[in-house]
Parts: sequence; structure tokens; C-alpha cells
Amino acid sequence: MNLVLLEPDELADGRARLHGRRAEHVRTVLRKGVGDDLEVGVVGGRIGRGRIVADDEHGIAIDVALDRDPPPRRAVTLVLALPRPPVLRRVLQHVAAIGVQRIVLCQTARVEKSYWSSPLLAPASLREQMLLGLEQAGDTVLPELKTRRRFRPLVEDELAVLPADVLRLVADASATTTCPVDVAAPVALVVGPEGGLVPFELELLATAGFRIVGLGPRVLRVETAVVALLARLGAG
Repeated sequence: MNLVLLEPDELADGRARLHGRRAEHVRTVLRKGVGDDLEVGVVGGRIGRGRIVADDEHGIAIDVALDRDPPPRRAVTLVLALPRPPVLRRVLQHVAAIGVQRIVLCQTARVEKSYWSSPLLAPASLREQMLLGLEQAGDTVLPELKTRRRFRPLVEDELAVLPADVLRLVADASATTTCPVDVAAPVALVVGPEGGLVPFELELLATAGFRIVGLGPRVLRVETAVVALLARLGAG
């Protein structure tokens, strides 16, 4: 935890109180006590310093001074075929840490429909994983997250009508072109399941203006591919 995140309603008159996981982390991992300073931020807001003024049975009380904005975000929309829940947990943390602006979790032909019944898909659980990524990166702004259970309407009604300046890419093992590097323009990146997108899905994306790119001949796990692709594009 490189940044202690506070919910907006936890901060009143410049003071907040930490409980549970955050308080335990401050005590046992950061080894901070009364008089010590912490890096703090408000979810969706600014970053600054928090000075510990009390640590008792009511939690850790900190006086907070917020003096700077969170790091800038990249205009990247990641459209991700819903992976297995343990993989999704890791991907959400990584993507939030990198600073992606928007995530769309979607159904594709090779996604197991049972994944959608996972408790991880509850909004509170998705948010929790992204907050862990923000704590790691020292950021406060959550990615916008949407879910889409039908692939064709997603492509035809949403992705096909993206603004003209958005670079549209789909990552696939069939690619003969390598993913571009340090892209300045806004990006929409589609990443399929580990089994890949089926031909119909690739054709649908091509009709919507997406071009196929890859990372070379190696077959990568979803979480590895997502991070590698975003790093090449210059997200974060």
C-alpha cells in the first residue's frame, strides 16, 4: 500500500479515522505510529499527507492535508473478454494501477457463461480490486467499468461509433503486425479470451475499424498480455 485511500465521507474537517485492513497495514507493514506521516488520497480526489494523531481502540486518527492532483490518466478503453475470476482479480488491479480510463468486460464465444455468476462480478467486489491497484500506484481515480453480455451489440452500437480520432486495436495471436508503441491518440483495445476470438468476432471488429495487432510468436496469459500491450501503448 503506497497510498492510503479514504472514501470522501470518511474525511471531515481535515481528519479521518482508519479501521480494519488499512489500520492493520499501517501498524504492521508500514510500522507507523503517532506523529508519523502517511501518503493519503481521497477516492476520486486529491492526494496529500496524513499525520497520525491517535491510535487506540477506535482506530487510527489522521489529520489530512491534500495538496496535489492524482497522476494523469491515459485515454484508453480496454475491452476485455471476461476471464476466469482469479485472473480477473489480478487484471483489474494491474489495469487500475496503470491508469486506464475505461474497462468493458464482455462475453465472447469462448468465454464460459458461468464466469458471470462469480461473486467477484458484484460491483463492490470489482471496486475493491481496482482500489487495491490504486493503492499500489499512488492514484485515486477509479477506471470507469462496464459489463456487456452481448458482443455483437457492443461492437455495432458502441465500438463502431467511437470518435474518429480513437485508434482501434484488437490483440490476437493471428496478427502479422506488432502492437504500436507510445501512441499519443486515444485508444480502444480489445483483448479476447486465452482461447482467442473466433473468426466472426474478428470480422465484426474489422468492420468497426479495428486492426489486428500482436506481441510476437509467444502465447501469453491474459494478465501478461494486457500489461504488455498497455505498456507498449504508453498507458499510465
